[in-house]
Amino acid sequence: MKTEWDYSTLADAYLNRPDYADAAIDAMLSIGGVERGDKFCDVGAGVAHLTLMLAARGLDVVAVEPNDAMRSNGIKRTEKINNIIWHEGTGEATGQPSQIFDMVTFGSSFNVCDRQQALIETARILKPRGWFACMWNHRELDDPIQAQIEMIIKSRVSGYGYGTRREDQTAIISASKLFGPVVHVDSRVMHEQTISECVEAWRSHATLERQAGAQFHDVVAAIENYLQSLGVSNIQIPYSTNIWVAQLL
Repeated sequence: MKTEWDYSTLADAYLNRPDYADAAIDAMLSIGGVERGDKFCDVGAGVAHLTLMLAARGLDVVAVEPNDAMRSNGIKRTEKINNIIWHEGTGEATGQPSQIFDMVTFGSSFNVCDRQQALIETARILKPRGWFACMWNHRELDDPIQAQIEMIIKSRVSGYGYGTRREDQTAIISASKLFGPVVHVDSRVMHEQTISECVEAWRSHATLERQAGAQFHDVVAAIENYLQSLGVSNIQIPYSTNIWVAQLL
């Protein structure tokens, strides 16, 4: 399925992305009063990072992903798990029946949707009083290594920014008038990667790719050179998992 941003070339690199913090996911499920066997729609499921975490908690998950390469990787990762079903679709048009899901989640995908249209579609497929959640992993930029990487990027990409993925989502959710009070949950997670895995993860950074344009490969090469100069085989990368949760009115 063709979308505004094509993630096909990033699909393999996405396999090295960090998982979300277990504590944040568990808090989200607690807020929603979720029980084993509840039906979830994971929108923009990508290569199944969030999908796998939900399925491991005994939830029945419909994973919706528009990109063929990403969905193919996700299907391969989950082929032996019987409580995950994959479908082609977008946040604005999931292709799912109305009023069948207990919760609809957007793992690092809400920012690439028309957010108001995605909220309307979410409200359509949720059961009465069902729950919406969107989330991202944010690198903690005050970490010395991450601060240096930021300097490398911003010295080469004029006006570089993270867009809506680092914004507080409360206002946009509230503006839909479809959901009740928004609850924000966050929890820290430490992700260890080899230098090569870290570089490969940067090759999957769609926001950087879009803004760097023709300079993208040069920027990633500069990050790789810096990481190799550290003289270590692995690094610890601190992330904060940020989740916004709200109940359908």
